[in-house]
Amino acid sequence: MTHSLPQDLTYYHVSVPVFIRALTNLSSLLHKASAFAIERQIDESDLVNARLAPDMFSLARQVQSASDAAKSCAARLSGREIPSFPDTETTLAQLQERIVKTLDFLNSLPIDAFAAAGERPIVMNMRGTARTFSGYDYLFRLAIPNLFFHVTTAYDILRNQGLAIGKSDYLGSFDE
Repeated sequence: MTHSLPQDLTYYHVSVPVFIRALTNLSSLLHKASAFAIERQIDESDLVNARLAPDMFSLARQVQSASDAAKSCAARLSGREIPSFPDTETTLAQLQERIVKTLDFLNSLPIDAFAAAGERPIVMNMRGTARTFSGYDYLFRLAIPNLFFHVTTAYDILRNQGLAIGKSDYLGSFDE
């Protein structure tokens, strides 16, 4: 089944700006986490390594996964090479740097590179099995939900650690 968007709404518009906003809001949460650690005299590594459950990823891995979801999707939809960032961040500042690198990549992508995104086959190895998605299915059924899962879980970890953050911190400003 082929899906199309109205002519004035492109795959670029429903992906890259969404990713930029989510990562910018995540960056704001990390800034608040830094201030919280200083104010409460908490070792920031306690926040970076915090997780909601023993079998869940840490805050660091949630941020890395959100970055990976955004940059991988945008690269695949635009036919670009996926930037490789090693998962070595151990501080809030390093996680912020990763977000900046991801935002720089997203901001470098031209709108016209997304022209065939909906029909572009996206082949991924998922748990040892090759899966092929249309660009449409990949974006809307996997990439966007995956990004927001990791951003939400990062938010939840910080909230669980005592940060006074709320829905408006997650959603960000609407004045932009």
